[in-house]
Amino acid sequence: MNRSARVTVAVAACVLTIAACGSKSNGTSSSSSSASGGGTATGAAFKACMVLDVGGVDDRSFNQSAWKGMTDAHTANTAINISYVSSSSQNDYTPNLNAEIKNGCQTTVAVGGQMTDAVKAAATANPTVKFGIIDSVTGQPNVYGMQFNTAQGAFVGGYLAAAMTKTGKVATYGGLNIPPVTVYMDGFWEGVQYYNQQKGKSVTVLGWNEKNQKAGTFAQSFTDQNKGRSISQAFIQQGADIIFPVAGGTGLGSGAAAQASGGKVSVIWVDTDGCVSAPQYCSVFLTSVVKNISAAVTEYVSAAASGTFPTGSSIGTLSNEGTGIAPFHTFASKVPADLQTELNQVKADIISGKITITSPSQPKS
Repeated sequence: MNRSARVTVAVAACVLTIAACGSKSNGTSSSSSSASGGGTATGAAFKACMVLDVGGVDDRSFNQSAWKGMTDAHTANTAINISYVSSSSQNDYTPNLNAEIKNGCQTTVAVGGQMTDAVKAAATANPTVKFGIIDSVTGQPNVYGMQFNTAQGAFVGGYLAAAMTKTGKVATYGGLNIPPVTVYMDGFWEGVQYYNQQKGKSVTVLGWNEKNQKAGTFAQSFTDQNKGRSISQAFIQQGADIIFPVAGGTGLGSGAAAQASGGKVSVIWVDTDGCVSAPQYCSVFLTSVVKNISAAVTEYVSAAASGTFPTGSSIGTLSNEGTGIAPFHTFASKVPADLQTELNQVKADIISGKITITSPSQPKS
């Protein structure tokens, strides 16, 4: 299976630690076994599969969050049998999708917009097979798109960063220059600009300017922690004291760089609550801009298993809790109460439409 491995969930312990359910490396596969757990079986057995993007199931980011959605669906209904296959590169997308079809998966969820073309081809060739895709839509009746307007959550994060910086400089970088990444960076940038307008300040954003979508700082990887650390160190040398990495596992390098700063630098994580997914860096995570992939996947798979395949697409927003910011954890006592009130107001104003976000990468239904 293209150096990838298939994992069939056997116990509910997978929900407690996703990394423990990871696939074996070097092309070996774990043996399948019957599912069991704390949930109850409702309806006939249903086979739900997932094709992960690069980075693995324990990437502390979008893959991990997506797989948790599958395990949550299984825990709630043990008749849902789940498995995943990892991708080592973009060349694995099509073979992995085709393998899931041959394995009789009744629905397959593709993790990431980079799989759009591969999903389109697979769905066109297999019109009776159902698919879900995260961060994209294809317009095909047998493909359900799960999108997230993370510009909204990142806007709140940007406002927070601008208010908390001591140097007047914050920074952001991405894994690749693609819409699911730049939508975060746009929102962060806009949040800083809004803070500047409201407060008469001039906080600078290093690494990105929404007005120039072709420029910016990108690691060209979602797995290279050393690259994330070197980019972060360069930002720190330029005076940034809050860094917003939108780069999956690469962003863990930012956590390492912040730890090495001796408390001078903090990080705003993305996709998941960093203090939960990467607790080793919780001490430097100011907050996280979350993307509720888990809930979207659980809802989709659960509906599909009930015999009602969702059609069209969904968009996670601040109003439906598809995005937002995580708790401040170790920074709870450091974020002033009046700033927390301002953040709540910014969120309310985005939801009401009083604040208009202009990111060109915002998803459209």
